[in-house]
Amino acid sequence: MDYKNTQETIDLTHDIKELARIVVTDNDIDHLLRRGLDWLQRLCPYDLATIFRIAGEDLVIRAARGPLATSVLQGHSLSLDRFPSIREALDTRRARAFSDYDHMHGDGDPFAGVLDLPHGHSCMVVPLCAGDAVLGVMTLDRKSCGTYPEQVVNLVEVYGHMLALAIHNAEQKAVLMRLDAQRTEQIRYLEAEIGGSAPQTEERSKNPTMRTLHHQARQVAQTSTPVLLLGETGTGKERLALAIHRWSQRADKPFVKVNCAAIPAGLLESELFGHQKGAFTGATRDRAGRFQTANGGTILLDEIGELPVELQAKLLRVLQEGTFEPIGSDRTVKVDVRLLTATHVDLLEATRTRRFREDLYYRLAVFPLHLPPLRQRLEDLPDLCATMLDEQAARTGRSGRYVTPKGIDKLLSYKWPGNLRELANVLERATILSPTSGLGPECLDVNVDDSNPAALAKQIPMGQITQPTTQPMSLDEVQKQHIEATLRLTKGKIYGDDGAAKLLGLPPSTLQSKIKKLGVGERV
Repeated sequence: MDYKNTQETIDLTHDIKELARIVVTDNDIDHLLRRGLDWLQRLCPYDLATIFRIAGEDLVIRAARGPLATSVLQGHSLSLDRFPSIREALDTRRARAFSDYDHMHGDGDPFAGVLDLPHGHSCMVVPLCAGDAVLGVMTLDRKSCGTYPEQVVNLVEVYGHMLALAIHNAEQKAVLMRLDAQRTEQIRYLEAEIGGSAPQTEERSKNPTMRTLHHQARQVAQTSTPVLLLGETGTGKERLALAIHRWSQRADKPFVKVNCAAIPAGLLESELFGHQKGAFTGATRDRAGRFQTANGGTILLDEIGELPVELQAKLLRVLQEGTFEPIGSDRTVKVDVRLLTATHVDLLEATRTRRFREDLYYRLAVFPLHLPPLRQRLEDLPDLCATMLDEQAARTGRSGRYVTPKGIDKLLSYKWPGNLRELANVLERATILSPTSGLGPECLDVNVDDSNPAALAKQIPMGQITQPTTQPMSLDEVQKQHIEATLRLTKGKIYGDDGAAKLLGLPPSTLQSKIKKLGVGERV
């Protein structure tokens, strides 16, 4: 046999780079096997090259190349018990060339009864091992008689190690991609459970404050600026956070939520930043924290005001540098995470009492968004009811439910201390209790009382408003008289829980604009 010097026939460096490139860019393992065997032809001539993968105690053909690689090889397998020489090659991790004597007195030909190869033909078995993983073997056969030279066997053995590493890495990548796809699907399902149709609901809002809020949220979503979501409990801060994530360029990455008030202070650091095995009692394995889980995506720290002071410095570092160390580790982890925070408490007041770091507050409050309570956006209540009932129908199967006009009137007369969360609970109870699709006032479990600002405003005696005697009044005149009557009831007070703005269900600034426009102050 005439074998040329390897360095003259093939640039191994180029082939190694190509193997690495295929592993990184190509998801087709069969393509990798075919290309790997094709390149081997330049290194060591063959008429048949095969890759057998281990399946229990058998070897099964996964790929074959060369003139003899026909359909008759499909599904061909070997029992390791019948070929101890191949098992020895796997155990020692050394390639072996078979001589004419081996064929006559050894295990026999692996392709006997399948291919008509002459006695004494060139044959080689190369183990495919990557680290501790034993993947299978590669075989090379030629129709010509003779034994592969030792230097060629050694060279192919090295190539086999490279090919095995490439195969192993490609398979690991395929597993990770499959797990990532499953995780992405699960995340999207959970996001739908959390946020429902929040973005669409806000886009349709009839409330000027909500429309402005929606526009600002859309704008900030396209940046990586931290957003601080403010508002009473249950106003939909989590839904808005999810909407910002969906509108951002990170929409296809994870959205992770952590409630800082729901996790014991002693466990919160591990939950956020992870820990190393043995870092504390019960740490039986390494565990990634929520920041690592959210890498590339968005993390929402709800109830940020409850974050212990000792963890606030670590969070500040993540904001400034994007790095942290898991508990018990000196290894620095770098993450790329969009941070959203939410709270219903006054963080600025918390900084004055040193319960919250001032430097952290100003890093979080770059772009604050204040969600109004439900009682200040009652014009959206019918649409919110329809949206929530659709979301509940997808989860419970109770479809076709709607709130009747009288039911809406009852809901409009309630003060909603629990905001959107309470509304969702009321509607879900009603769908269970109502015998019909229409949810009327009788099944809407809310207690309307005189403390409701909207109800109080409606209960102002009409006698306090001058009734027309000869001709109807204009709408402006009706509004003017109603505001005047409300101001008399509150003794001119506009702000506060017992002020006219609260009673009329208007923002104080809007009420002041109306007072100026209508000339209300002239008669009050």
